[in-house]
Amino acid sequence: MKGNRFNRSDSLLKIILIYAVLIVACICSVYPILNILTISLRPANALFSKSLSIIPANATLDNFRQAFIQYDMLNWLIHSLIVSSCACVFSVLVSVTAGYGFSRFEFKGKKMGLSLILVTQMFPLAMTLLPLYLLIINLKMTNSYFALAVIYVSTSIPFNIWMMKGYFDTIPKSLEESAYVDGASIFRSFYQIILPLAKPSVALTALFSFMGAWSEYIVASVIINEAGKITLPVGLVSMQGQFSTAWGIYSAGALITAVPVMILFISLSKYLVGGLTVGSVKG
Repeated sequence: MKGNRFNRSDSLLKIILIYAVLIVACICSVYPILNILTISLRPANALFSKSLSIIPANATLDNFRQAFIQYDMLNWLIHSLIVSSCACVFSVLVSVTAGYGFSRFEFKGKKMGLSLILVTQMFPLAMTLLPLYLLIINLKMTNSYFALAVIYVSTSIPFNIWMMKGYFDTIPKSLEESAYVDGASIFRSFYQIILPLAKPSVALTALFSFMGAWSEYIVASVIINEAGKITLPVGLVSMQGQFSTAWGIYSAGALITAVPVMILFISLSKYLVGGLTVGSVKG
């Protein structure tokens, strides 16, 4: 394919296979979401109905109301928004500036630094959970949103730094050199020339950072153990009963959880459309 069109030389079989794969992938992605939506709209006494309709005939929003009445859903949302927003902001600031430094400047230990950053991605977060928890205890920062946000930032910036560096490498240095000739400083050329060109990569960094912190459960369940401070993923797990679970309310809570991420994705979509491969001087 070239752009959004098929080449004339593409056979009919190839086109059919491509569309078949795309359709199957879409079905696999959308079906669980539609299933959760259907369950959340069903009343408690009709949870396991055999109807295949997405919107059941007796649809009700009672499960969404009960999610806020029976559980502390609103506070869970606020707590997660605070932690995820802080983690997103600090991760973007660190990743953008560090990525620019690794891309534009030569200094001793540059290659080793990039390699060490990459090595940190080889270890799962659960492996480092114990030393991080002991460190937080020694710093007397348990049940602290700041400590939780710092952990999320430290786990997201290695990948984000590499991504930002790769994007900055595609931006010609001649743009900055022209700014220097006109009397602009390094900081001015960065914020007024380079950073606007890197909006797609910055938007993707922000999205990854927010989503990683928003949906994380293991660290949040260990660091925050005070009932009044738990985040949304921990709260959703607490909705599961030992012997029975109100799956309608649980499904409604899961859909509510997806709303902030959807809003962020839609807000950043105009920057993400260009992708990470668009040249800075294209057109």
